[in-house]
Formats: sequence, structure tokens, C-alpha cells
Amino acid sequence: MTSPPPRAGWLIAIEGIDGAGKSTLQRALARGLRRRGFAVRLRREPTDATLGRLAQQAGVDDPWTGAVYFTVDRHLAAERLRRDLRRYDVVLTDRSFYSTLAYQASRLPRRERVRLEQLQRQATVVPDRVLLLDLPSSWMTRRLARRAKVRGPLERSRSLASVARAYLALARRHRWIVLDARRPRRELAAAAVRALGPLPGPRRRRPGGKTLSARAGPRGSR
Repeated sequence: MTSPPPRAGWLIAIEGIDGAGKSTLQRALARGLRRRGFAVRLRREPTDATLGRLAQQAGVDDPWTGAVYFTVDRHLAAERLRRDLRRYDVVLTDRSFYSTLAYQASRLPRRERVRLEQLQRQATVVPDRVLLLDLPSSWMTRRLARRAKVRGPLERSRSLASVARAYLALARRHRWIVLDARRPRRELAAAAVRALGPLPGPRRRRPGGKTLSARAGPRGSR
């Protein structure tokens, strides 16, 4: 992938199915980057809990409408994201518009999938790097059995297996970094750092030499 424009931070997205360990990796990766002096901002999608809830409710029967709600959320948060990219060396996002392409677009006809991807790229910032946490279906079922929500674990595992296949197709198409989500968290974080390779050195510091940092925004779920 190409370098971001001058004076802009790097946007790194962490993707994967529910329960893959995205938030855990995000926190571990942030700690590692901050120890190296990078100013890191954490964020999650959806950024607006109400829009996220509407997207989930609509998306059960109407994936296009669910995707539009998520897209509106990204559009409304885009300026704040651009501002964060001007202020921080790295912005780590738990999910990006690629989640919508994996979850909702994978249930749409090809023409609508293409149209939806175009809308995503117009609505927000395209990640510079994407880390995909890949979780085999056998592990998926076990994790979902511990955190089942509205649908039963078997039904959820069947639908998420389809999403996992869509993620892998996106990873091949866009040459993402694919990580084995079964690995221990420390080992996984170290593998992510190695896979990302060298990033431009830290460049923004507060007076006194302290590196900028910030906590993540409101947690959202897909």
C-alpha cells in the first residue's frame, strides 16, 4: 500500500468476525506502538450507538438498509477521523467500511455490492493497512457458545462462516495482512507488529516531549 499524504497519520484497520479478538489486539498493538513513541488514537465502529443499533435491526432482513445506516455513521464521523489523522501518528480502528462489505455486501447481488463499495470509499477514509484476524469455524463455534446473543450459536456460526469467507476474499483482493486468531494474545500482537513492518517515525509531541495519546470512543458492535 502507498504511504499516506505528508503530515497525515496512518489508518490501520483491524477486521474479523465477531469474537475473533479485534479489541484485544487493538489494545495490545497500541501499547506496543506507544512504547516506541508513536502517538496513537483508538476508535471503533460504529461510532454512533443509535445508528449501529438501527443498522443491526434493519440488516437482519434487509442488508442494503443495514449497510446504509453503517455508511451514514461513517460519513458523519469522517471529519473527526481526518482530524485524528492530522493529530496522531497512528489511528487504530476496530472495524472499518470493510466490515460492511463482509457482513452486508456479501448478501447482496454483485451490482449492489459494487455500488455499496463505491459509497463506502466516498463516505470515509480508506485504511492504509488492514489486519484480518482469521478464525477457523471450529473455534468460532466454541467462542460463540460463550457469548451467544439473540441467535443461537449454531445459527450464528453458520452466518459468520459465510462472513469469514467474504473477509478472506477481500484479503486476497486487497492483499491484507492475515493473522491466525487462535494464537496467544502476546504472540499475536508481536506478529502484527512484524507484519506491519516499519512505519514512519513518531512526529507529533506535546510541549515537554510527551507523546499524544487518547482513549477509544464509544464501543460499538456489528
